[in-house]
Amino acid sequence: MTTTEPRTYPFNVAEALDLDPLYAQLRAQEPLSRVKLPYGEEAWLATRYEDVKVVLGDPRFSRAETMERDEPRLRPRQQVGGILSMDPPDHTRLRRLVAKAFTQRRVEKLRPRTQDIADDLVSAMIERGGPVDVVEDFALPLPITVICELLGVPFEDREDFRVWSDAFLSTSKLTAEQVTDYTDRMMDYIAGLIAQRRAEPADDLITGLIAARDEHDKLSEDELVRLAAGILVAGHETTASQIPNFLHVLLTHPEQLQRLRADLDLIPSAVEELLRFVPLGVGAGFARYATEDVELGGVLVRAGEPVLSSIGSANRDEAVFDDPETVDLARAEASHVGFGHGPHHCLGAQLARMELQVALRTLLTRLPGLDFPNSPEQDVTWKTGLLVRGPQRMMVSWQGVE
Repeated sequence: MTTTEPRTYPFNVAEALDLDPLYAQLRAQEPLSRVKLPYGEEAWLATRYEDVKVVLGDPRFSRAETMERDEPRLRPRQQVGGILSMDPPDHTRLRRLVAKAFTQRRVEKLRPRTQDIADDLVSAMIERGGPVDVVEDFALPLPITVICELLGVPFEDREDFRVWSDAFLSTSKLTAEQVTDYTDRMMDYIAGLIAQRRAEPADDLITGLIAARDEHDKLSEDELVRLAAGILVAGHETTASQIPNFLHVLLTHPEQLQRLRADLDLIPSAVEELLRFVPLGVGAGFARYATEDVELGGVLVRAGEPVLSSIGSANRDEAVFDDPETVDLARAEASHVGFGHGPHHCLGAQLARMELQVALRTLLTRLPGLDFPNSPEQDVTWKTGLLVRGPQRMMVSWQGVE
C-alpha cells in the first residue's frame, strides 16, 4: 500500500473514540508513511510502538527545531516557545524545577484531598438526583480543583481559564482572533497571579517557581508565565477528558465494567489499560525534526525532515500487545506510551493516574448501576475542533446510592 503522495491527516474524526483502521494497515505495510496536515510542511508518520519510542526518546530528533520551521500541525497558530518546544539541556533545566512537585510520593499526599473532592462532587450529584452530566458535574471540577490548589490559582476563576484553555487546544473550534485573545488573557491572568505571590508568598507551586526565578535566576519571566499557564491547562484538560472517556469505554464494555466492580483492586491496572486503549488525541502532533539521517521503520529519514508519532497507533501495536483491540483490565504487558516517552514524558503522569484511580473508584462504589439513561448515541455529545477527543456532555444515571 506504499504511496508517493502524502495522505491527508488526521485519519480519525473527532467524534467517538474509534481508532481508524488505516493505522493497523500502516503498521503492517508502511510503518513510516508520508502525511499532510492542515497546516505546515509534509511529514513522516510513525505508527509502530518501537519507532514511536525512538522518535520520542532519541536525541537525534529535536523539538527545538520546530521553532525554525513550518511545523506540521492541526491548527493555524504555531507553538510559540515554552517547555514543549525545547530540547535538553534547556528543557531539562525547566523540567527539573517542576518535576519535584509531581513525584509519586508528593502525589500520594494529594490522594486524600482528591478523594474528599470526588466524594463532595458525587454527594452533590446524588442530592440533585439523576440523570446528570458527568462531565460538568464531576469530570471537569475534580482535576480543576486539584490543580488550582496545587498551583495556587483561585478556584472561583475556573470558568475563565476553562474558556481560555481552549486556545491551547483549538484546531477549528475558535477563530485565529479568539485564540490570540484567549491566550493573551490567560497570560495576563497568570502574570497577575505571579505579581500577587511575589507580594504575598504562599505554600503553592507558583510561589515555588517564583523562588526559582527570583532567587536562583533559573527562569526568565516569560518562561515562568508560560510554564505556569501550561501546567494549569495540562493539569486539568486531559484528565477532565479521560474521566468520561474511560467511563464511556466501561459502559460500552459491560463485561469489563462488571469485572471491575467485582474486583476494585483492578483499578490501577484498569487505568493503565484504558490509557492504552483510548486514543485521546485527534491525531499525532508535536513533530520532531531529524538532526541527522536516521533509518526508521525501514525508511531513511533525512536530516531536517519532521516525524510525527502516533501514540494511539503505538498503543495498538500487535507486535507489543496481545489482541490490542480488546479491552483487558488485567493486562500485564509492555508499558503503553499514553503519557509519551523520553524527555517530554508527561510531567503530570503520576497526578493524572491518581486522579483517574480516585474518579473510577468513587463513581463505581457510590453510584450503583451507573449507566446511560437511554443510550450512548442519545446521551453523549462529543467535542469537536480541539486537539483532544472526549465527551462535551455525557448524561448518566444510577440506581439507589451507597
